[in-house]
Amino acid sequence: MKQVASLRYDVIFKKAFSQVDVFTAFANDMFNIDLKIDKVETEKVFDPPIGKVATKFDLYAQDLHNRIIVDVQHEHYDDHYDRFLHYHCSALLEQVNSSQNYRPGLKVFTVVVLTSADKQQTEVSITDFDPRDLNGKPLGKLPHKLIYLCPKYVTKKTPSPYREWLQAIWDSLDEQVDETRYTHPAIQKVFDTIEKDLVTPDERARMFEEYNQETKKREVFEEGKVEGRLETAQNLLSMGTLTVTQIAKVTGLTIKQVKSLST
Repeated sequence: MKQVASLRYDVIFKKAFSQVDVFTAFANDMFNIDLKIDKVETEKVFDPPIGKVATKFDLYAQDLHNRIIVDVQHEHYDDHYDRFLHYHCSALLEQVNSSQNYRPGLKVFTVVVLTSADKQQTEVSITDFDPRDLNGKPLGKLPHKLIYLCPKYVTKKTPSPYREWLQAIWDSLDEQVDETRYTHPAIQKVFDTIEKDLVTPDERARMFEEYNQETKKREVFEEGKVEGRLETAQNLLSMGTLTVTQIAKVTGLTIKQVKSLST
């Protein structure tokens, strides 16, 4: 077993996947392409911003030979579907300079990696922008694609080549991996890169900061949920149609919490 830093942390994810050969192998497997790049940008922004909300791409690379943009986003939370559709569209809109031609010069491929759970419980979901006729046949007009990955739900039935990448990412989250289970050279390089002994003091500090930020967000979220339940309980009490026990069961609050609202 190899002791590693978790790919849950942005600083570690970027450290591993910003390597050109790792990024290239990952993109090639996700989109079945032959990506040719010589650098990967981190925290890429468009200046000026596209639209009313600024976007920041975790990992971003352009293949000018094949006229492809690939951006990889790393995310923890469940509100990512709409957000990264916005990011994807920003990469398209940034290329359009005139109403004389709305066709972007580069194809845009986006990967979003969610390292937490997801309500959909789907390991791979794909938004393919190509229009289709009434029989479902694609017209081959729009090549852009957006892929959402959720490693938590990977199974033996997950198609290759997604499976090994998803397993590797999920395997790292408990900070140890059995590297002998993996055959992909790029995945082996990921494990070597994020080995615990190679994490720098600065990276450890940023990991600690991320952990604190996640904890605060979770606490705020939980507080909001409780406040919402208390408000619902207060409304039910004012109606006078349910007992304290029934309201506690409906709202998920304790009987003591519900009783405190009536005093």
